[in-house]
Amino acid sequence: MWYYYEPELGILPPELNRRFNPAFNMAAIKQVINEAVERVRMPTPMRLRDLIRQIRAARTAAEERAVINKECAYIRSTFREEDSVWRCRNIAKLLYIHMLGYPAHFGQLECLKLIASPRFTDKRIGYLGAMLLLDERQDVHLLITNCLKNDLNSSTQFVVGLALCTLGAIASPEMSRDLAAEVERLMKSPNAYIRKKAALCAFRIIRKVPELMEIFLPATRSLLSEKNHGVLITGVTLITEMCENSPDTLQHFKKDSGHREIVPNLVRILKNLILAGYSPEHDVSGVSDPFLQVKILRLLRILGKNDAEASEAMNDILAQVATNTETSKNVGNTILYETVLSIMDIKSESGLRVLAVNILGRFLLNNDKNIRYVALNTLLKTVYIDTSAVQRHRSTILECLKDPDVSIRRRALELSFALVNVNNIRTMMKELLIFLEKADPEFKAQCSSNIVLAAERFSPNKRWHLDTLLKVLVAAGNYVRDDVVSSTIQLISESTSQHAYIVEQLWQALERDTQDRQPLTQVATWCIGEYGDLLLYGPSSTDDNPVKVTEDEVIAVYQRLLWSTQNTIVTKQYALLSLTKLSTRFQAGNEKIREIVDTFGSHLNIELQQRGVEFSQLFRKYEHLRPALLERMPPMELTRPSNGSGVITNGEADDMEILADDSSLLLVDNKKLISNTVETQDSNALLVLLGGSDNGENDSSEPVEPSKVGSSDNQDLLDLLGGLDLSTSTTIQPPPSSTQNNSIILNSSQGPNFLVEGLLGSQPVVSQLPSMTAYERNGLKITFALERPTDTLNVTVITMTAANESVTPMSEFLFQAAVPRTFQLQMLPPSGSVVPPAGQVTQVLRITNPNRSALRMRIRVSYNCSGSTIQDQAEVNNFPAESWQ
Repeated sequence: MWYYYEPELGILPPELNRRFNPAFNMAAIKQVINEAVERVRMPTPMRLRDLIRQIRAARTAAEERAVINKECAYIRSTFREEDSVWRCRNIAKLLYIHMLGYPAHFGQLECLKLIASPRFTDKRIGYLGAMLLLDERQDVHLLITNCLKNDLNSSTQFVVGLALCTLGAIASPEMSRDLAAEVERLMKSPNAYIRKKAALCAFRIIRKVPELMEIFLPATRSLLSEKNHGVLITGVTLITEMCENSPDTLQHFKKDSGHREIVPNLVRILKNLILAGYSPEHDVSGVSDPFLQVKILRLLRILGKNDAEASEAMNDILAQVATNTETSKNVGNTILYETVLSIMDIKSESGLRVLAVNILGRFLLNNDKNIRYVALNTLLKTVYIDTSAVQRHRSTILECLKDPDVSIRRRALELSFALVNVNNIRTMMKELLIFLEKADPEFKAQCSSNIVLAAERFSPNKRWHLDTLLKVLVAAGNYVRDDVVSSTIQLISESTSQHAYIVEQLWQALERDTQDRQPLTQVATWCIGEYGDLLLYGPSSTDDNPVKVTEDEVIAVYQRLLWSTQNTIVTKQYALLSLTKLSTRFQAGNEKIREIVDTFGSHLNIELQQRGVEFSQLFRKYEHLRPALLERMPPMELTRPSNGSGVITNGEADDMEILADDSSLLLVDNKKLISNTVETQDSNALLVLLGGSDNGENDSSEPVEPSKVGSSDNQDLLDLLGGLDLSTSTTIQPPPSSTQNNSIILNSSQGPNFLVEGLLGSQPVVSQLPSMTAYERNGLKITFALERPTDTLNVTVITMTAANESVTPMSEFLFQAAVPRTFQLQMLPPSGSVVPPAGQVTQVLRITNPNRSALRMRIRVSYNCSGSTIQDQAEVNNFPAESWQ
């Protein structure tokens, strides 16, 4: 017997095996030998290791592409041969080229040829190529179904395993339906290796086609009784996937008579793993099969959620796992973490939840950053379930604020604010303010807003609240959000007993360099402008270190602020109005203030220029009206929800404005100053978007020209008062409250200086009309409060109130309205763009109806809720007849 050996292939040519027997003649033997010699003469292809070596030796990307292109050209040429003995090696090289990101789709059919080969080495490379190069969008994918079905019926377990792995990796819905019965049959195979692979394949199939889940339910029942850990872990994984994706299947495993013992069965398996002795086959760092333990704990968590009976059955084993697991190795921490999640999700006992929180507290002391992060993340979810247990670890959580890792600091900050309550507010705020001073810029905005919110909810007294807000303004600098500035101004306004104290504190802060603290400067100038007389002439609020200030010192500081190039335009607007108000608070120095104000009459910024011109008139033509126009504003009382959470939540009300009296209307709205001409919205474009006009007409709302709103001469401040008799000497009374003052201002339509008309009380008397609901959907309710001025019967003033009746804040809120072209519509800026839960946003609409026709309106609302943008529109035709007749 002759033997011929090919060293490159490591096999005996099959032709020689078939033909070298006595029955063959010499001609046949010579033909076989000639074919073998020809194979030897063929050029030997490059081995995979040599290709890898050449690619790694390439110094540039161009050299690498040259090597790969050359090899791909050679591989293509060998694929053209019908019976290439090097196909297996070429496919292996092609897979490596594909992993580098180069195109390798031309090898798909060659993979199918290798799969059809009877040799296991060819099948292994062929199936690997199919998993990498094929997907369900390609036609070649359909050709592999028959090969898979044949190999699933193979007598060799490794061939069956290859087919199951490939089916799970590349199965399309059609292929899954065709081969699901074969997989279900193999799940009952007596071979543990095949059962394990079949269960994993079934797991992939039900992910792709969930309706095939019922086919695998009977075969799944016996998987939990397996002694082989490999089969058992795949069975638990399969049942977990079924229970997570199908409530009916979850109830099946809970209530079915054949599986009523599923929870005790899982408890028994987990208990055996804990109490089992050392097993070299399953031991990982001293823990018996931690992978199986984690899978069982996760399945117990799913079965015990909202199920008191199942939860009671697993309470004891969870306590044993929590107390008996070794924590010196990371594998033990993994099991403990999964145990904590299970305890918190099921209806566990209170003592068990405390044990779980204590485990997380120990995690916070671990040197591993990942473990600390996981603990903080879990505590953040747990704090609302058992706050008292988490409070015991408050000091450890606060220490995490000093961690060098930014992710840990972020989670610790969120958890710290979740722990704040009325009992620990002083301690927590002290630590959080220290963190705010040293925090990175990315933390300052969110941290400052949350401190303001916490102080508003839990402050023990007004002075502590004011001191905290002042510290926030100092520590956060320019990173303070606009809502903090407006909240501080509102608090100062309503804290009448603390005016003398806070104005002294803010003056001391303003004396220092505040270029990097623009929000602090804005609050300080507003406060000094309102209560500057208390600073100079009132009794000192601190006996140990009284503040002594002169008028010249105050004016010098304001001059520095107004002429500094580092201060923003908004800050200078605050300062200019504040300085103008100080002219009525000071006993002298008005001439110097007037000179400073006059310089802004030619300022390059149009806002400052307009203020300079208008305020200059108060020192000349309308000198006798200046004390009344610039008198101290009444306290701004903020209506808070019944839960005491305030109107600003989680720093979302960035655009919130304080609507009060004269000064706030000029400066507090940091997004758009109301000193500009009242913005009128042309609703023609809106009507087009809303679906056209009524009765075939192009509806529109024409803006009201300033000349039609006030008198023709609008060069001076008071010329827009609409024919006010200035010769009559009258006593100006301040508005009785901020709420009344707001309504006067909002109902006015006298252009940029309508605040003067509101302060002078010349707004005509209005008649109240019945309120109506214009819109109510998706937790948003819009109501219209209607008013009719008695002297202008063709004008209707509508106060729109958008109330959020859901538990989710609505951000980027926008209200739009359109009326027919016979009407005229004016819309004042809204009170904000964020509608917090149980909160509201208001906006005033002024409608002129010259023909006294029936009032109709189309509205559109848009807002962002839970990350999705919601847009809706409606038509309002049910206005009461009193509003237009």
